[in-house]
Amino acid sequence: MFTGLVSDIGMIEGVEPRGQLRRVRIVCSYPAETIAEGASIACGGPCLTAVAVAGVQDGRTAFEVDVGAETLALTTARRWTPGTRVNLERSLKLGDELGGHMVTGHVDGVARIVSVDEFDGMKRFAIRAPRHLARFIAQKGSVSLDGTSLTVNSVEEDLFSVLLIPHTLKVTTWGERRAGDEVNLEVDLMARYAARLADDKGLAGNRS
Repeated sequence: MFTGLVSDIGMIEGVEPRGQLRRVRIVCSYPAETIAEGASIACGGPCLTAVAVAGVQDGRTAFEVDVGAETLALTTARRWTPGTRVNLERSLKLGDELGGHMVTGHVDGVARIVSVDEFDGMKRFAIRAPRHLARFIAQKGSVSLDGTSLTVNSVEEDLFSVLLIPHTLKVTTWGERRAGDEVNLEVDLMARYAARLADDKGLAGNRS
């Protein structure tokens, strides 16, 4: 589990096709001794497993992850190339502060930035969600976008907006985002369960 609070920005250093998956090498500032093989790290949203870890120059660390066919199909990981920057978050430990919202790292689909409005050092992003996911997005609710926990400002059908403050723009990849960019979308876990309960209740009502 994660919180959607980005703790580092990683740089894709290499992408190696291996049949239906890709081995991806990511350089970050996490100390190598703190990343165990098998550790879960949210990389731009998707939860991925570190399969190899090594120290590199300047005290930085390189870790490798295998990105499977499902993740490649449902996320922007299929577009990762050397030089791509991704938001990183380590998995929660017992006693950690839950400052964002509960994020699983299981990306639901890819949304697209429609427009960016800049003012007072902030940016408001209008984003179009896949239609089958729009029902899970509510005003004042939470979403995870590229692994960042954000509050939904407004919703109109499949279009919603989020506002990012200067700090978030500085410590994540959101400062680089432009209209037309794709972002990984994970809807709020509680919204998904609430919708399922509502569906089940409707089915029960139809049977009575």
